[in-house]
Amino acid sequence: MSLNPPTAARGFLRRIHEPSKKYLEEWFDLPAHVHHVAHQMANPPVDRPQSRQEFLQLLGCLEIAEEHAVVHDKFGHGAKVAPNGDRLLVTWEAHTEYYSYQVWHIPDDKLQPLAFGPLTFPDYAMPLSPLGLEINALDILVLPHTNLTVEEVKTTMPGPQIYGSRLFGHDISVMATFTPDEHRRERYLITSPSFDVLLNQLGRTIDTLVAVENYTHLILLPLHAFAQAVDQVQQHEQRHLYQREVITTQIADSTQDTLQHWLTVLTQDFMNVSRMAESMRYKLSAAVPYDRIIRANVASLQEQPVEGCRPLSEYVDGKTIGVAEGYQQFIKRINALVNDFQGSIAVIRTKVELQLQNQNVQLLRSMDKTTRSQAILQRTVEGLSVIVLSYYLSGLGSYVFRAMETLGWIDDHDLAAGLFVPVSLGVAFGLIVLGRTFIYTRHVNDAGTDRKTSTPSND
Repeated sequence: MSLNPPTAARGFLRRIHEPSKKYLEEWFDLPAHVHHVAHQMANPPVDRPQSRQEFLQLLGCLEIAEEHAVVHDKFGHGAKVAPNGDRLLVTWEAHTEYYSYQVWHIPDDKLQPLAFGPLTFPDYAMPLSPLGLEINALDILVLPHTNLTVEEVKTTMPGPQIYGSRLFGHDISVMATFTPDEHRRERYLITSPSFDVLLNQLGRTIDTLVAVENYTHLILLPLHAFAQAVDQVQQHEQRHLYQREVITTQIADSTQDTLQHWLTVLTQDFMNVSRMAESMRYKLSAAVPYDRIIRANVASLQEQPVEGCRPLSEYVDGKTIGVAEGYQQFIKRINALVNDFQGSIAVIRTKVELQLQNQNVQLLRSMDKTTRSQAILQRTVEGLSVIVLSYYLSGLGSYVFRAMETLGWIDDHDLAAGLFVPVSLGVAFGLIVLGRTFIYTRHVNDAGTDRKTSTPSND
């Protein structure tokens, strides 16, 4: 049996362990001018393939030869050399929630001065507008053998405060103001007196700074919506507190209409809060992992102070520390409010059910009284019917007995009529009993026939 893994397995292991930017660092050189831009994807499963197609279109617009381009599913780069020897590097990366472009201009003339602003690569212009919301834009200058004072750096960057640190335990200085310029880009200046140290750490430095910037902007992106949601939740909390107080004091004497009104209002508020809760969970769910990514990248910078500058981490920490925790506390708060609404609605529904049960009990009692009254009335009617029927029978018998007296069959028709009265009572009572028995038997037979008709046949 072969010890080599199958081809598919080797491909998987290669994708896992092979650096995504292999062959790209071969093009790195100094000095360099870098533009970085990141865009949020509204629907990553759909937008990510579209961003890849967009990058392929970008390579075509910039006339980058196919042999100088590498495009994977989530990463790609291309390179181009101008007639004057300047190099242009374009990279694309697709992440979980955003994708980014980096455009590098590396002049062939090492003495050519580079400055913040548009790239000076011959005839370069960004030919398209990337899709999605722009969350970050950076303008980065990488200058070796440069020893600028803080005051000199201030003249090239907007903003009142310079932040700067030496990174990775080497003499690599990074300075920024975190203030967008007239092109809406934040400016970074990376310098080092050692060409080799700066070149060896260039990819790591750029990647770490870009990651800190991207995830800082992502974690702060929902801050405005978060502030609005906090105000709305506070209003709902105060409203619900008042509603619960009213319900608590009035529920014992509440009517059916009042309960229905409360239930309608609480259900509407519950739906509004639930909808807001789902929206904010979606927007804030990634804050904790983003915060961890920021902390890990800031720690990996291994910052050392630069005289006259505040540390880079001071600005990042001031913007992001506590934000993720605040988001999570807000989610717990809004979940508690949702549970409160559910509890209030459950109390009112229980009260409604109890009232319905009470009404049903009263209805059953009323029906029982009616049934008893009907039974008494029926017996009374039956008794009166016996008397009436016997009365008519006695009258008919009197006529018969008179005829019999006239014919000489009997001597006294009054005596015979008097003796016939008990007989007529017995006959009337018998007829009533016979009629009741007939009606009951007919009802039982009809009920049995209905049950047989409603029961499906087993055949």
